[in-house]
Amino acid sequence: MVEKMKRIRKSLIVSICFLTAFVLWTVAICFVDVRAIGPQGSSVGFAGINGFVHNLTGVHWGLYNITDWLGLVPIFVCMGFGVLGLMQWIKRKSICKVDHDILVLGGFYIVTIAAYLFFESVVINYRPVLINGYLEASYPSSTTLLVMCVMPTAIMQLGRRIKSKTIRNIVTAAIITFIVFMVVGRLISGVHWFTDIVGGALLSASLVTLYYGVIKIAIVP
Repeated sequence: MVEKMKRIRKSLIVSICFLTAFVLWTVAICFVDVRAIGPQGSSVGFAGINGFVHNLTGVHWGLYNITDWLGLVPIFVCMGFGVLGLMQWIKRKSICKVDHDILVLGGFYIVTIAAYLFFESVVINYRPVLINGYLEASYPSSTTLLVMCVMPTAIMQLGRRIKSKTIRNIVTAAIITFIVFMVVGRLISGVHWFTDIVGGALLSASLVTLYYGVIKIAIVP
């Protein structure tokens, strides 16, 4: 029990550290090296490094479309765990009897969606390219946020539910490969600034480590 509490405390501290880093990073973007280097004279912080990376990668619409469509994968994963929770609720005739980690996962999804909606309404900066002729909010990268929140928690969930170690390792490797492809692909596609990707990764890391700590509290080993 003592060792478990240490792990929980550690994950919560790490979550706070990531959240603090995200807040500081966001504030810095608003004030450090802010220049109008985006389309239609839109400004972005860390303009030097953002402009350098964007010019280095260029814009690849094919990769953008691929990562955009693959962004549906985490959504289907969310739906899958939602269906699992609903089936448990119906079968056990009480929401209180649904696996606690599934209930926590549902709350985690709500927090993730809330973070996404917040930054859709509170615009930190716009994309480095026009999407269908319009400027769109770019920070943090919503695809990075979605993928790096949903897929790592899926690894945790499936790790508890897949009995075969071999299959579990294969699934984990496949999910990690998917995460890396999506994040790197989103950056290389040129539809986000470098700082958007970093911001999405920091916020995701904070939420996922918080989730890890909470499920350790909710689940009796």
